[in-house]
Amino acid sequence: MTNRAAMLDKLASLDEEHAKAVLGGGEKYVARHHERGKLLPRERIELLIDEGSAFLELSPLAGWGSDFAVGASVVTGIGVVEGVECMITANDPTVKGGASNPWTVKKIFRASQIAEENGLPSVSLVESGGADLPTQKEIFIPGGKLFRDITRASARKQPTIALVFGNSTAGGAYVPGMSDYTVMVKEQAKVFLGGPPLVKMATGEESDDESLGGAEMHARTSGLADYLAEDERDAIRIGRRIVARLNWRKATAPPAHDWAEPDADPDELLDLIPTDLKEPFDPREVIARICDGVSATNGAVFDEFKPLYGPSLVVGWAKLHGRPIGILANAQGVLFSEEAQKATQFVQLANQTDTPLLFLHNTTGYMVGKDYEQGGIIKHGAMMINAISNSTVPHLSVIMGASYGAGNYGMNGRAFDPRFLFTWPSAKSAVMGPAQLAGVLEIVAQQSAEAKGQPFDAEGFKAIKEVVEAQIEEQSMPYFLSGMLYDDGVIDPRDTRTILGICLSVIENMPYAGTDRFGVFRP
Repeated sequence: MTNRAAMLDKLASLDEEHAKAVLGGGEKYVARHHERGKLLPRERIELLIDEGSAFLELSPLAGWGSDFAVGASVVTGIGVVEGVECMITANDPTVKGGASNPWTVKKIFRASQIAEENGLPSVSLVESGGADLPTQKEIFIPGGKLFRDITRASARKQPTIALVFGNSTAGGAYVPGMSDYTVMVKEQAKVFLGGPPLVKMATGEESDDESLGGAEMHARTSGLADYLAEDERDAIRIGRRIVARLNWRKATAPPAHDWAEPDADPDELLDLIPTDLKEPFDPREVIARICDGVSATNGAVFDEFKPLYGPSLVVGWAKLHGRPIGILANAQGVLFSEEAQKATQFVQLANQTDTPLLFLHNTTGYMVGKDYEQGGIIKHGAMMINAISNSTVPHLSVIMGASYGAGNYGMNGRAFDPRFLFTWPSAKSAVMGPAQLAGVLEIVAQQSAEAKGQPFDAEGFKAIKEVVEAQIEEQSMPYFLSGMLYDDGVIDPRDTRTILGICLSVIENMPYAGTDRFGVFRP
């Protein structure tokens, strides 16, 4: 099978997984929701964002492989509303009434982190029955952070807006309660800490939904609703007008530099990734298909830095949609001492010039062996990780192929909090490759048996080895990693330039500057 055919197969599979998230609770519940005259979460988002603009959906496969619906009963992403980039969160009421499960909480945490780091206003499209009660032990304690994040955003002057379309009960009631602006849909929105059954049980009081938490009551009596909308479309119209009146200005003016489409066709990215990740590919070919072309970069798409030193890591300067970036891209997979030292210097230079960094992963990790240990691979790898950990310019990461071991850390993996991290369907990430990990376990088991003076059953261990290898292979795959929220989404390689362009625009909402302070570099 050719590289393109293999990638197209992976993309077809990805489309199927995304379709599960879009379907929410299933056709039955989608139909029921529409029969009630209500819009689905993505339909609400489509009406909210500016016509013809893109919506960058985040973590669409959250919860994949778990006992919960793919997508975690909530849609999150970045959209442009009245010219303002906003973090948008929309409950999916077709999945258990929009109730929050453990993955919902983690997904919203990530959305809140992105909004905070990039200074984005937040718009919540609310229709949630609160916590999924059977899993309350995993939600209740950490879930309080959701409300803390809303109030802290307000204190940072990052506006929070809640559009309430249906039930917003128990913990869900605090979202409109704590937001700066709250819009409720007449005869649909119901906001209360406890519904009529709970009130009856707790106090003996008889009440109904409308008098207890209806939109009109909150608009006229409690004052919780700032605006009363006639229907869903009216609520979205009001939400757009609120954003239009925020007087929002980006902290960093976008550069006035020229930009140009890539000189090489991005469609050819499908041909570049080998079906066997052990086979190297040239990341310069990727750079040529995602970065601005020659006409926008004064004669060079990519100005490579130290090209003859540490050649298995390619680093250099480019532009993407007119914005300057520094790029670190794995070439031959393994990181040696020279590559680590080159990366350290390059990260320092990027901080000196306040230039955002893009990491393109395809690494099996740092090199091992007697000669490399004696040559200082640990201290050189530590130097690289030190520089990346303390760098204060925005970081973006794309995992194209392998991202194993400490190489994942050195290339700014999830643990190092890049502003955004996306994976291609060809990506794999784990502590090491499945075959290597299973092989290490076999060697350890053999040595253990020998130390005890017992024979080692190689044939018997073969079955264990196969199980372990299969398990690690599954847990290394992009859907599994995305389901765990270890990335912000699995993307079509052809969309990489567009997605990175959106991300680079988003980071301009907050001021940033490089640092000149790093930890101790061991000589």
